[in-house]
Amino acid sequence: MDPAAPNRPSALSVAGLSKTYESGGEHGVQALSELSLEVAPGEILGLVGPNGAGKTTALRTIAGILPIQRGAISICGHDLARAERDAKRCLAWVGDDPQPFETLTVEEHLEFTAALYGMRDWRARAGELLARAELESKRDALGGELSRGMRQKLALCCAWLPRPALVLLDEPLTGLDPRGIQRAKDSIRAQAAEGTAVILSSHLLELVEELAQRILILDRGRSVFLGTLQEARERLAPGAQGSLRDVFFAATADDASGADA
Repeated sequence: MDPAAPNRPSALSVAGLSKTYESGGEHGVQALSELSLEVAPGEILGLVGPNGAGKTTALRTIAGILPIQRGAISICGHDLARAERDAKRCLAWVGDDPQPFETLTVEEHLEFTAALYGMRDWRARAGELLARAELESKRDALGGELSRGMRQKLALCCAWLPRPALVLLDEPLTGLDPRGIQRAKDSIRAQAAEGTAVILSSHLLELVEELAQRILILDRGRSVFLGTLQEARERLAPGAQGSLRDVFFAATADDASGADA
């Protein structure tokens, strides 16, 4: 997929998104400030930044978990504030620590997901996803019985099941073993190849560099860069041919010593 193709409608459009959290002081904490971006169908956008940069706040607001304070979000042309149901039917969200229903089995989680998205013929695809994630033997396991890695795999299977137009991933590889990590990376690539737009937030900069076509760097709630890695090198580290790690430290120099990257 070519995310730069002209006249292609955006899977996600964010305009002027800002959010302030109340604090005990006179002024609140600015979590996001005038964030604007677009993500095309089939594009993988890497989202990076120091701890507290606003990454999870941005993803949770786009997912509709947190309310929009200021700005606008459109998912597949549906305004999240005005047509929330239609917008949410176009997206899936995987948080950094998925918590499945303790009393539902693995297969029942997929059945529940299919019902939420109005899917009828879902079992064959669910079986394929479970096989790829090496969860077939856990079909009847309860959510409360799953290990950390298995919970992550189940969350990814549920996200991919309805073939959403947009998937938001917040540290999706946490808890996975090396085989699970490779399978997760393959699944992200495969879904993007089918046209799903993906926002991948991670402190694993090598992962983002490997998968993402473009990179969004947040620092203190502000976008300090949005573009390709080569564009980042040219703008933030002229003359360098370094990795995303080098660019990251150049973009967030004041936080380099404390960033969990």
